[in-house]
Amino acid sequence: MARPAAGEITGARAPTPDEAAASIAAASDLRVEFRAWYSHLMAERRVSPATLVGYLRDLTRFFEFMTDHLGGVATLDDLRRLELRDFRAFLTLRRKEGLQSRSLARALSSIRSFFRFLDRGGVVSNAALTALRSPKLPHAIPKPLTAGAAFDLIDEAAAQETAPWIAARDTAILMLLYGCGLRIAEVLSLDRRDAPLRETMRIIGKGRKERLVPVLAIAREAVDDYLRLCPFGLTDGDALFVGARGKRLDQRMVRGTVINLRRRLGLADTVTPHALRHSFATHLLAGGGDLRSIQELLGHASLSTTQMYTEVDSQRLLDIYDKAHPRAGH
Repeated sequence: MARPAAGEITGARAPTPDEAAASIAAASDLRVEFRAWYSHLMAERRVSPATLVGYLRDLTRFFEFMTDHLGGVATLDDLRRLELRDFRAFLTLRRKEGLQSRSLARALSSIRSFFRFLDRGGVVSNAALTALRSPKLPHAIPKPLTAGAAFDLIDEAAAQETAPWIAARDTAILMLLYGCGLRIAEVLSLDRRDAPLRETMRIIGKGRKERLVPVLAIAREAVDDYLRLCPFGLTDGDALFVGARGKRLDQRMVRGTVINLRRRLGLADTVTPHALRHSFATHLLAGGGDLRSIQELLGHASLSTTQMYTEVDSQRLLDIYDKAHPRAGH
């Protein structure tokens, strides 16, 4: 099944530490520490390529701000002297540039990660950052598909007017997202050696957390159908799901496919690959599954994360009540 070393592959290559350090606007002493931090994330913490790219994007923008803010590229001493108002100025700028609270919180988390690394290494300590509050995030509950819409999406993928092997590939991917509750990165991290799939599959998810996931017979058959039609002679070390050139499929391609499918079906913009994972959990809960088991299947580190699906189910019951009860609305 999925190898631990590949559990977080996303299909997109993250820059190397040297490439990352060379891309930021900073003085040489700061570049050295930035490279060390990035290398630590990549080699020791084994952060996913997608997360690495996100960290790099956030810090690149932060150092661009610092260059304008200070009138020159930042040094380690500059980081040490930053005050609370400097960090707030950065967040204010990003807000004006259109970032919403969730993206602002992620950017601040990236900056804090870098500063924690500097502090633990005895390089730079800055108490101002610890006093800065993260943006308040709006409370949102997942927006799952109905069971019928999920089935329609998968059926529409199978009926695409594309090469038969591509239609079979997309069908198999959607089946694993909805039938197993996998993250898109986890599906695309599978290698050819992982198939044919067995009744259970060992998955390495976020934070290197390992879990055992049952695989429905219909999902196993979908993967078998895809491999039977796939024109590439894939070997054990190759990706299981590949694009038109035989390389590991990129998340953006899957997202694009789902966008096209939902438009053809007239579904809401909230229908995404991750919404299928939400649907998996919500439908299990509605069918009588217990939260602790669903937590294990999803690979959530905390039960509180899984509890958001109880809100989805409660809202569903309220909607049914409002539509069906003769006294609703009176």
